[in-house]
Amino acid sequence: MRKKDVVLMATVTSFESLPHPSRSELRQFAELFSPLFSASSEAARRDAVAALSQCENVPPAVAYFIASQPITVAAPFLTSSTCLTDDALIAIARTQGEAHARAIVRREALSPTVIDALVGLRHDRAGRRGEARVTDEPIRERPTQEMVDEAERLAREEQMRQRLKALAGHVSRPAEDRLGLRNLSPIQEALLVRFARNRETGLFATVLADTLSASHWLSERIMLDISGQQLATTLKGLAMAAEDALFILQRLYDHLSTPHGGMTRAELLWNALDEDECGKRVEAWRRADSYTYAEPQQHPMQADNQAGDARDGLRPLRTTASVRQPGPYRLRQSAPL
Repeated sequence: MRKKDVVLMATVTSFESLPHPSRSELRQFAELFSPLFSASSEAARRDAVAALSQCENVPPAVAYFIASQPITVAAPFLTSSTCLTDDALIAIARTQGEAHARAIVRREALSPTVIDALVGLRHDRAGRRGEARVTDEPIRERPTQEMVDEAERLAREEQMRQRLKALAGHVSRPAEDRLGLRNLSPIQEALLVRFARNRETGLFATVLADTLSASHWLSERIMLDISGQQLATTLKGLAMAAEDALFILQRLYDHLSTPHGGMTRAELLWNALDEDECGKRVEAWRRADSYTYAEPQQHPMQADNQAGDARDGLRPLRTTASVRQPGPYRLRQSAPL
């Protein structure tokens, strides 16, 4: 949970630092924010909303999403954000209840349209409360058999839709993914592109380690290959889109952006790699990494496999007793980043 909180706050901070975000950056932030927000802790959500309440460039979809959250989270955004339109404020007041409406009333400036809507909404609610007091005993309608059947039918249809979506996602995956190799999720791919763009190498290494289900030390070793060969192998083994992978390689390793024979060095490197071989090599690295953080006692067969993994591009890692603990990712000044 803490790792997800860090990624959420890093994403918000990166977005805040953009004085004039482009349309693509606004769209990418809107795509990233909702799943990160949902996966984070309550404290991280409040911190993120408090920071965005002072931001002038929050996408409309994100602004409406935040304003619709429980009042304990959404209150600072409702009272101070300038990114909520009059229509959004009226819709929030009508759909989210009195607590949200009271927070909207505390805004420094309200248009006549919003004021009229809030007054009308207050009168409507007062009238409904009066009708409720007149009624001696509320009538509770017992569900009929037709209502029960309809609810069960809708539940079965929703379950079938979810199964079809899962099956469609499985069929559309590459063969490597169906055979059990690791593949990037859209969120992970977007985070890697985001952190590469800002050259936030520590966060990039964290997301890469999470994607590989490996240690932070392995992702550091991959990135410390300043030729870019090992990172290119990893990204191709994870079936990343070529456009995003080339952007990451050229952003993190400046020498790969130089032209050579009508193409950049990153394109030449990428085209020379075989995706199947890259997938096998990445799996070998992950196995070697898992041996490093396993118990010191090893079966002789594991030692043979470890030697085979070394031939795939990484030297055998030492056991837990002697391995250096992973630390913050740093590159020497001489590295061509």
